[in-house]
Amino acid sequence: MTYKLYGLPSSLYTGKVRSYLRKQGIPFIEHGVNHPHYQKTIIPSVGRFIMPVVEAADGTLIQDGADIIDYLEEHETVPLPAQPESTLLKTVSYLFELFGGEGLLRPAMHYRWSFDEQLDFIKDDFLCALVPPGTDQQTRDGNFDFASQRMRAASKSFGVTEDSKPLIESSYLEFLQLFAQHLHNYPYLLGGRPTMGDYGLVSALYAHLARDPVPAKLMREKAPAVSRWVERMNAAETIDIEYADYHTDLIAAGQIPDTLKALMIYIAQEYLAELEAHVAFANNWLRNHPELKTGTNGLDDPAARFIGKAEFDWRGLSLRTGVLPYRFYLLQRIQRSYEQASETEQQQILTLFEETGLAAVLRLKTDRPVERINHLEVWGELRPEITR
Repeated sequence: MTYKLYGLPSSLYTGKVRSYLRKQGIPFIEHGVNHPHYQKTIIPSVGRFIMPVVEAADGTLIQDGADIIDYLEEHETVPLPAQPESTLLKTVSYLFELFGGEGLLRPAMHYRWSFDEQLDFIKDDFLCALVPPGTDQQTRDGNFDFASQRMRAASKSFGVTEDSKPLIESSYLEFLQLFAQHLHNYPYLLGGRPTMGDYGLVSALYAHLARDPVPAKLMREKAPAVSRWVERMNAAETIDIEYADYHTDLIAAGQIPDTLKALMIYIAQEYLAELEAHVAFANNWLRNHPELKTGTNGLDDPAARFIGKAEFDWRGLSLRTGVLPYRFYLLQRIQRSYEQASETEQQQILTLFEETGLAAVLRLKTDRPVERINHLEVWGELRPEITR
């Protein structure tokens, strides 16, 4: 079966799905969001302008990287399953999926929109799949001005400010160095094949940080091992020159390397405070909306993604960032993996997450779960343990 992928070359979340399709050898054709079918059929079907969207041969539409990969793992025979058999590794993999797609948005947005010297590349890269072929220059310019203004505003909502920019750069460089050190011994995050954690990380590390000229130069100069990993994540063939015939086995659950623990400690320092602030904000918001109907997002616009802004301390700086219920949807994947584990496995997971400062991630919940119905994020029933 050949699938159709709708997105943009420059799209962070499209990169996650494209990488998966390539690594699994699943036939697909990629179209831009300027394609007439996307404009006329897909947008009305999924309820908003959003990417990526995958269309199966029978017309089934799947939107969102996590949902797309889950669908393909169920419907296709894949050579490199993204879900580890070990529950501990699966839980760790989901952690990096969340962090890669959401926790790395600050450097991704900063390095794309704070450097005007790369604007010609960004403009051409956006427009190649955003406007119809043959569009006149004035219309092209207008489309890009509109898109770039929205993206610059989004950068601020993810915490990119004049005060935060130097800290974003030093923090991102720290991440690159930690990941590069880990990759000196392992071709992928958890060993010999990519997992959900890799596909989460490649979202920002490919589309924004390995393709845009300014951060691409930084990655190649400061962390060439990460640059090679990005290449591996976008190649159908196995590229293991530096790993001496590395097999596709994953690391043993009982032998988590120190380099992986160091990355988890980094996530705790970089992202946990923001996640805690967002959950607290969401719970306060939910308690102020007791009339909220299950199966809706509680907003006037069913396609809206933000419910407000939360404030937290990040590396000594106070930031206010947008609260997206979608992040809780990914957080729940971590917790569901943990809760479905055996008692022995749960203890192993808890021990690792406590050691790395991430134990709160296993219990940090909104009063209502986030579900996805008809391609939209909605609130589920009030959790049974929550009392008013």
